[in-house]
Amino acid sequence: MRVDELSPTPGSNKAKMRVGRGIGGKGGKTAGRGTKGQQSRGRGKVARGFEGGQMPLKQRVPKLKGFNNPFRVEYTAVNLHQLAKLDTTEATPEVFIKAGMLRRGDYVKILGYGELTGSINVTAHAISKTAEAAITAAGGSVTIVPMPFKVRPAANGNQFTNR
Repeated sequence: MRVDELSPTPGSNKAKMRVGRGIGGKGGKTAGRGTKGQQSRGRGKVARGFEGGQMPLKQRVPKLKGFNNPFRVEYTAVNLHQLAKLDTTEATPEVFIKAGMLRRGDYVKILGYGELTGSINVTAHAISKTAEAAITAAGGSVTIVPMPFKVRPAANGNQFTNR
């Protein structure tokens, strides 16, 4: 048997009924569509989302408010107790990346949750006041990495808006 010899079993395929060919045969006049109404005329279809004249769902749902700030700076938080686990005296963004705390290209902010056991020199993009106080009290130092873009001055007169 070849592919060109394949055919459906006799009687399994039925020819589509040709309707709307006059009143002389079956399926004439209204052609099985009933009498009046939207489904009997033309295509019998409506626009996507049309709900029969009722206010569509798309128009009933309220619009979203607010906006996405294009100048937002997102930081990845690293706490003091995470710094204590590093077993190093220098904590830089590269060290955080190797330790799996940070992804490449992310900005890091040191937060003050937890305790420090020894002195550590921290280099980060931002730091909280409590974390800075705890690091200097433990004998360490803090260095702020400059941001790779210009930050607009804040309305209150501060030089940076992201600290």
